Amino acid sequence: MKAAVYYETGAPSVFKYEDVPDPALHPGNIIIRVEAVSIEGGDTLNRQGGQMTAKPHIVGYQAAGEVVAIGEGVTNFKLGDKAVTTGFNGSHAELRAVAARTSWKIPAGCDVRLAAAVPVPFGTAHDCLFEFGHLKAGETVLVQAGASGVGVAAIQLAKRAGARVLATASSDERLERLKPLGMDQGINYKSHDVAQTVMKLTDNKGANLVVDSVGGSTLQGSILSLGYRGRVSMVGAAGREPMRVDVSSLMGGNRTLSGVFLGAEIATDRVHNMIQLLVDEVAKGELKVVIDRTFPLADAAQAHAYIESRKAVGRVLLIP
Repeated sequence: MKAAVYYETGAPSVFKYEDVPDPALHPGNIIIRVEAVSIEGGDTLNRQGGQMTAKPHIVGYQAAGEVVAIGEGVTNFKLGDKAVTTGFNGSHAELRAVAARTSWKIPAGCDVRLAAAVPVPFGTAHDCLFEFGHLKAGETVLVQAGASGVGVAAIQLAKRAGARVLATASSDERLERLKPLGMDQGINYKSHDVAQTVMKLTDNKGANLVVDSVGGSTLQGSILSLGYRGRVSMVGAAGREPMRVDVSSLMGGNRTLSGVFLGAEIATDRVHNMIQLLVDEVAKGELKVVIDRTFPLADAAQAHAYIESRKAVGRVLLIP
């Protein structure tokens, strides 16, 4: 099979498009013929300096396609089904072997490209808002990096739950594209101080909940944006800065900071059922997946570079 691989971590230019052996089928696994790869934030971080499981290494959390082989003990898929899959690596390829437990059936008629972008960003957003963020109707949510995959999902889910939704992005143009998803007010973090703007927009009450997938200095702004008993759901480190923050303001306002990692519970019944529901809702058109651009799998380097330019709104896909 063909795959986008690298032999050392680094800039997007480390990618090579090569023939590699087909993946082996193991008990409990399925193999899909990949039709769409959703490039996740963790994929770019891993390529930049993450652990390599082999040389050459095939990076990638998430991909969708047709089930072409089924391992011993798998009962929830049959040959020919469409599935969206997650794993710690292996998505940037024509074939992918992955645990059936971290795969979800795509309903008939659903665009595989849309389903490819659901589990990690929508599942993460759901956990940030509800499982760990305890969001209630009528509260104010600040979504940092609103144009990211997690951001696009969080805006929709929060709005649907009855929240007032504020979101940040790097340009007014990107913010405009978030309004149809349910964003009430946008904050251009390039030209405005986020915490000060949140306080102005909330009559100094602050946000009840912040979803922060950026970390670094952005996380400090998230903490300072909180109101009394406010909560921050911290997920990821897209900003690639050290996590050095002053948490002293948490105590005085009975505020909380929670770390969220979907992967820690992705094989549980709770998360598996939650993600299947989200896939089904996307298939019905009840939630919107925003695909910014698609690239051929052979152009993985260009796709990763485009993501790192911070111009995308939503997901960037690779198509084998």
